Amino acid sequence: MLPTGLSSVYFACSDAAGIAGNIFAFVLFVSPIPTFRRIIRNQSTEQFSGLPYMYALLNCLISLWYGMPFVSPGIILVATVNSIGAIFQFVYITIFIIYADKAKKLKMSGMLISVFAIFVLVVLMSLEFLDPHERQMVVGYLSVASLISMFASPLLVINLVIKTKSVEYMPFYLSFATFLMSLSFFVYGILKSDLFIYIPNGIGTILGIVQLILYYYYSSKVSEDLKDPLVDQYV
Repeated sequence: MLPTGLSSVYFACSDAAGIAGNIFAFVLFVSPIPTFRRIIRNQSTEQFSGLPYMYALLNCLISLWYGMPFVSPGIILVATVNSIGAIFQFVYITIFIIYADKAKKLKMSGMLISVFAIFVLVVLMSLEFLDPHERQMVVGYLSVASLISMFASPLLVINLVIKTKSVEYMPFYLSFATFLMSLSFFVYGILKSDLFIYIPNGIGTILGIVQLILYYYYSSKVSEDLKDPLVDQYV
């Protein structure tokens, strides 16, 4: 049991970390807006894939459920960030379906129905068949699984950067926001003693650091390469 003064500081720090995580997550949620402006302007989804937004929606819904007070008391900031994220992903998917060709439209519509069906099933099963402790554990494991699956995207970006030796497809501000969001929720999870929060976000923090290192390395390399021809030109 912490003294009153230390307890107040402890809760203030955990809330600050959670709020920071919400802010940095918002930056990530709005980052696809230019892509969807292009889709609306061209009235076509072109070669863009809607799958990342579908996976993100499922992750947000399950994590939202995990953050609800009757599943995991005391981590409401997890619920708030994922409720906002779910709204953004649903809007993106809706736009994608509207402007997709017939084959993609049917595929994405079917997947959207499946995502909501899975979410409803998780909610009903956890409420009907699990006691409070079991509910938190089961939904927590599902949340971790969905979060870790989301790391496929940073891994693909990292692989692309190494393969192309270019940071063109890894904007700095997105990598930095991803790192700060993961770090914030890692700290939040540590302070809340919730391994279902700090383990996946710890992994996300490490991946964020790797992205920033790669960005620094390859952007510096490009700068050096640009200098050499200029020197040779005047020799």
